[in-house]
Amino acid sequence: MRTRQILCPTDFSETAANALDYAIELANFYHVDIRLLHVKSSPYGKHNYGIIVETPDELEHHLEAYSLEKMNILLASIEDKLEAGLTVKTIIRSGGTVSQILEEAGEQDVGMIVLASHHGAGTLHFLHANLAEELVHKAKCPVLVVKDMNK
Repeated sequence: MRTRQILCPTDFSETAANALDYAIELANFYHVDIRLLHVKSSPYGKHNYGIIVETPDELEHHLEAYSLEKMNILLASIEDKLEAGLTVKTIIRSGGTVSQILEEAGEQDVGMIVLASHHGAGTLHFLHANLAEELVHKAKCPVLVVKDMNK
């Protein structure tokens, strides 16, 4: 962990931002880079991106643009919080949330995963408690789960 990157999945929610703050603190402490990951879920699930489209290709294009815009906003807010020399790599993947996080962690041999766990209604439900638990059991590295304290 102490020499490898930290993977921080995000759904752009407030709880995910809190988890990112922990990832930044750990990155600064261990002097390691951060991989910021967003997994685009199925556009026909519970997420409401506020997008109206006519074709599946158009929807995919809008989801990609939305994700890129949100990642760029997050990236701009992070850079001044990291110590000099540290970097943030942004990644956008599609598919199942847990499988994509595990795949990214394995491919990049990350030292730790720092993620948010949501409970209750009204959030994007990036990682329900059972998905966070699945990640904790399946990941081959330490996992820090940041709980939403407002729920």
